[in-house]
Amino acid sequence: MDLRPGARLGPYEILSPCGAGGMGEVYRARDTRLERTVAIKILPARLAGNADLRQRFEREARAVSSLNHAHICTLHDIGRQDGVGARRSPTAYAGAR
Repeated sequence: MDLRPGARLGPYEILSPCGAGGMGEVYRARDTRLERTVAIKILPARLAGNADLRQRFEREARAVSSLNHAHICTLHDIGRQDGVGARRSPTAYAGAR
């Protein structure tokens, strides 16, 4: 998935891409509810159809949410949006420092 600046994922407005790897794509975004900059990690649609990868993505989000360190983003949200990955599975999470 290639999200363009201005695209919306729920309350998050995409500002720019940050990077991509084997397990996801990361974007700089704006949380329009709390007026803060966040990082959004997306599980690409090509991977979201795989139940094992969706579970791995969810485990990663839970692991990240348990961490508290100045150099690690705090996880604020996890969810899905129609058209982004598979239904009923976590396909994105957001965090900020």
